[in-house]
Amino acid sequence: MCGIAGFLPSAHSVGEGDPQRIITAMTDAIRRRGPDDSGAWIDPDSGYAVGHRRLSIIDLSAAGHQPMPSADGRFILAYNGEIYNHEEMRRALEEEQAAPKWVGHSDTEVLLAAIVHWGLKAALARTTGMFALALWDCELCELSLARDRIGEKPLYYGWQGRGAARAFLFGSELKALRAHPLFEGSIDRGALTLFFRHNYVPAPYSIFQGVAKLMPGTILTVTQGEAEPRSECYWSFLTAAAAGKREGFAGSPNEAVDELAKIAGAAVARQMVSD
Repeated sequence: MCGIAGFLPSAHSVGEGDPQRIITAMTDAIRRRGPDDSGAWIDPDSGYAVGHRRLSIIDLSAAGHQPMPSADGRFILAYNGEIYNHEEMRRALEEEQAAPKWVGHSDTEVLLAAIVHWGLKAALARTTGMFALALWDCELCELSLARDRIGEKPLYYGWQGRGAARAFLFGSELKALRAHPLFEGSIDRGALTLFFRHNYVPAPYSIFQGVAKLMPGTILTVTQGEAEPRSECYWSFLTAAAAGKREGFAGSPNEAVDELAKIAGAAVARQMVSD
């Protein structure tokens, strides 16, 4: 399952508090998501901190440890999920002579190399899988959060704190955000109304004010010094459905049943790959 958590302080609050203690508390809050390993990475200049709790599925060795730096040191990736076509992506990188010197065979390492070579949006468009990720660009002091197409893996985010003492928090679960000292925890009454209406809180809302769920198929980018995140959709269910309607299956009903069974079988087979 795995879990990620982190924070980016505002430019005015860099250096306040102990980032190592804070990020450890945030990841300890979601320990059950990843009992096999834990890690943290901190940028002393920006104050950005990210942590990871690992449930080992692909590459059980230390080569799959996160947060993971890119080969050139520019990017830091913390990621929860699984990329089912990572072996195909690895081969594509090698064919384009864009593969780094591989350390292991984890899907995390492949995804990171793909981001370095193709860019985040293009790399995600090539993936088949489920994920929630946090990518830090050390050069631009920029944080990007992304979620898989259907939203299998959760990711919460939001600014917390008041005045100059503010921080952008994110995590796989709300309890990770609650472990940060700036978390306020005021109940969003509108979200509470939605809960009583639907028996759950629909995205992009959460039960807390100032905290949202990242929408599926979306990349959210935060640059230190800028208050408002930028959101970009890299995949849309409606667009995919419309394309399917335009390019409908041309075979008979029986052929459609056979094709569906073939596609479903291949999807299940991909998801059974593990170490």
